Amino acid sequence: MSRRSRAREIVLQVLYQNELNPEQPDFVRTRFVEARLGHNDKLVAFARSLIDGVRMKRETLDRQLEKTAMNWRLSRMAATDRNVLRLGAYELLFTDAPGRVVINEAIVLARRYGSDNSSSFVNGVLDKLMKLQAKGELEERDEAATTDKETQED
Repeated sequence: MSRRSRAREIVLQVLYQNELNPEQPDFVRTRFVEARLGHNDKLVAFARSLIDGVRMKRETLDRQLEKTAMNWRLSRMAATDRNVLRLGAYELLFTDAPGRVVINEAIVLARRYGSDNSSSFVNGVLDKLMKLQAKGELEERDEAATTDKETQED
């Protein structure tokens, strides 16, 4: 497993923990990340950027995922699948990471932590999201991102 793959795995664990225990202080998450990544500053920064990004853009990500995952509400998805999708969607929509790499990393996480069907489900949803983005059919993203920024400034 590459170092960035390991960082993504830790990010998934933090996102999952955050969903189960949203009141957990940030310093606990930071210590968890640092302990798992061996205090490698670059990897810790990478992991923190993903954690913070998913948390800040969660509403936008959830809206896009609900539209993309036909007949599936996020609340009905397994927590693991939901958070793998959030992480993958964040990287697809808000970073420069290559789409195929993001999807492959998400599939690996879904296979490792999800159910028997998780990897194909995650692959289908993220692949569709990537295609919609490539076609420019995610106009709401810019509008929602602006709304997210305005909300943070208040």
